[in-house]
Amino acid sequence: MTPSTAYSRDLGDELRSLRETCTGLSGNKLAVKLGWDPSKISTIEHGKARASEVDLIQFLSMCGKDIDFLNDFKRRYERAFDEYFVQMPGNLRTVGMAESTARRLTNYDTMIVPGMFQIPEYAEAVYHAHGTVSEERIPELVQCRTDRQALLRRHDRPDCVFFIHELALQQPMGDDEVMQAQYRRLHSKAHLIRLVPADIPVLSAGFILWEYEKANPVAYSESEFARVFVQDLGAIARARQHFKQLARVALDHEQTRHRLTQYLTEPIGVG
Repeated sequence: MTPSTAYSRDLGDELRSLRETCTGLSGNKLAVKLGWDPSKISTIEHGKARASEVDLIQFLSMCGKDIDFLNDFKRRYERAFDEYFVQMPGNLRTVGMAESTARRLTNYDTMIVPGMFQIPEYAEAVYHAHGTVSEERIPELVQCRTDRQALLRRHDRPDCVFFIHELALQQPMGDDEVMQAQYRRLHSKAHLIRLVPADIPVLSAGFILWEYEKANPVAYSESEFARVFVQDLGAIARARQHFKQLARVALDHEQTRHRLTQYLTEPIGVG
C-alpha cells in the first residue's frame, strides 16, 4: 500500500495537468530540466510522495506560475496527506477523482436517492428543497451530477453496491411524475441496489467507502456544510462493519426489484 490519500492524488493530478498544459513536456523531459530522477516526477504526480517546498517552487516555476499561485497551492498541499481531510461542499474535483479511480464502491444513503441514480428533475428538486443553492447555479450542479453517472456506464466501472434506506424513497422530491420517473430509474438499476426496509432504524448518516487496487481505502461523507475524506484505519474498519450489518438486514437484489415494482404501482409510503 502507498501512503497516498484521495487529496494527494487529486493535487498530484493537478500538477500533472499543469506540466502538460503549461510546459508541453513529458515527465521525463521535465525531470531532466529540473535535475530530478524521472521517478520523482511520477511519484509526486501520482500523490505517492510528498513534495518538499523547494520541489513545489521548482516545479511550479517551470510551469510559469507566480508567487500567488505558489502560495495558494502550498496552502492546499499542506493537508494533502492527512488521514482526515475536510473540503468545502462546492469542490467536486477530489470526489470525482476518488470515485472514478476506485476498484469497489459501497454506498449508503438514508434521506435521498444516491446522486449516481438521480434523474435531472429529481436532482433539481433536491437542490430547491435544500434552499442553500442560488437559482442560477442549480442547472450547472444538476448537469455535474448527471455527468458523474457516466461512471456506472463504463466497461471497467468499479464493483458497486448501493444500500438505500427505504425512507429515502418515501420523501417526495418534485411532483408524482418526477417520483415515478425516479422509481423507474432505480428499478432499472436494481442489480446494483439493496434496499434497507423502512422499519430498520436509521442510526447514521449516509456515507461511501471507496477501495482501490494500490491505495488505501477512503471513507467519505458529505453534508451541505462540508465533504469529509477519511483514511484512518480504525474508521475504515468501522465503515466495513457498518456495511456488514447493512448486508444482514437489507433486501437482496431480487427482493429490491420487487419492492421497487411496488413503488411504481402503489402510493408513496406503502407499508
